[in-house]
Amino acid sequence: MQPARDDLEPPKDDPFTLAQLEAFSGADPAKPIYVSIKGTVFDVTRNAATYGPAGSYALFAGRDASRALGMSSLKPEDALPDYAGLAEKDRKVLDDWHAFFLKRYNVVGKVVDHPTLLAEAEAERANL
Repeated sequence: MQPARDDLEPPKDDPFTLAQLEAFSGADPAKPIYVSIKGTVFDVTRNAATYGPAGSYALFAGRDASRALGMSSLKPEDALPDYAGLAEKDRKVLDDWHAFFLKRYNVVGKVVDHPTLLAEAEAERANL
């Protein structure tokens, strides 16, 4: 496992839609590679061998695949942003992945149309 980095840039809050995120899959070598977890967009370009088109985790590049990460799945049908239905143990795994990425990759933005985050925000507003 990689150690935490001490050279990370301050987090950015640039807005991305899920559709915009697709352009950062590594298919275009002129663009960085981004992975989103729970709506937080990380720049994983420095590990292009892992997240790029031929990489073992290419499934996660250019998308928010929170559900798959929480389930420890590499199945394309699980590579979805919506993690609302995950079991508690899978949410813990997802939270661990999010914490892992926060310590190792630069945060470049947030997904503004993330279904789980939008639903959680709506539920919070309804409870006020």
